[in-house]
Amino acid sequence: MIRGIGGRWLVAALTASAVLTTGCAAPTDAEELPGVYRSDETGGEILLDSDGTFTATDISADEAKGSGGTDPLDFSGRWEFVASDGRDFVYLTTEDGGLGKVGDIQLYVNSRLAVGGKELLPRGPLVVDIQPDPDGPPSVVLTKTAAP
Repeated sequence: MIRGIGGRWLVAALTASAVLTTGCAAPTDAEELPGVYRSDETGGEILLDSDGTFTATDISADEAKGSGGTDPLDFSGRWEFVASDGRDFVYLTTEDGGLGKVGDIQLYVNSRLAVGGKELLPRGPLVVDIQPDPDGPPSVVLTKTAAP
């Protein structure tokens, strides 16, 4: 039998671990996605419009595709939400701008943790990131600042 305050803390910690490991990411609501996403670090911005188009401002080729120049670029195109078993993302197909023929960029949606359909993390602004190297860190993190 576990005795004393230390034993109670151990039981509480194990119970919390069990609850958290049975949790899952809350699904992304695609209707929440349209809006302006801005990087506090770089000032770059992506506007996801509700008509399925997007405009990116001051996002470098290196941030977008992991290679190329670091000069800020403007480009645009179409976006589509993809719900995934692993991590939801927004698929950007570029049509205009300085990225050349590379036209596929993914904005990964940072999900909220949920248990039994109830979100455990507080609802804050939606955050997306571009991560050209799946094994590396995000090249740019953008926080939703406004609806379109």
